[in-house]
Amino acid sequence: MPRGRSRCRVLDIAAAPIAEVSGTAARAGTTEEAARDGDIVVVAIPLRVSGAVPVEPLAGKTVIDTSNYYWQRDGHIPELDDESTTTSEWLQAHLPQSHVVKAFNHILAGELTTDGRPAGDPGRRGAVLAGDDEGAKAEVAKLIDRFGFDPVDIGPLAEGWRIQRDTPGFGARHTADQLRAEVAVAKRCRDM
Repeated sequence: MPRGRSRCRVLDIAAAPIAEVSGTAARAGTTEEAARDGDIVVVAIPLRVSGAVPVEPLAGKTVIDTSNYYWQRDGHIPELDDESTTTSEWLQAHLPQSHVVKAFNHILAGELTTDGRPAGDPGRRGAVLAGDDEGAKAEVAKLIDRFGFDPVDIGPLAEGWRIQRDTPGFGARHTADQLRAEVAVAKRCRDM
């Protein structure tokens, strides 16, 4: 199927929220199927196993990183412990030819199908995205909108820390404007 069509494959994520929003345009698959067939691939696995994400089949593709770092689960990763990189930059280093976009990490999977609202609804929730490739971010912004959330672009992958765990906007049900305000005042743990 040509790039640009509404099709994505989901890598190791709960299939129900994706299918409810996209119908037959997306489905869960194995790691290999997602990498081979998806135009947009969602990586939703613990960071400790992210080295298993295939590199070559994802070259040139948009990869959504939904991860959050929990050293208790993932083991200590020095670059994340000292905050010299973000989870998405870490994944991008593993996938140098892919276009990694941080998104959906601050919304529980079940809320993807329960919290979405039509565009223009004053209570519509915002959803953050960050990435270094403008085309990939545009694709992900459209997907966020299809889920019923207002995309909030916070810039490059390096800014993805602003919506990681323990930041004001993480997990909160905020409108796009409220989320922008929370992201703007976020502080790294090392700066507290």
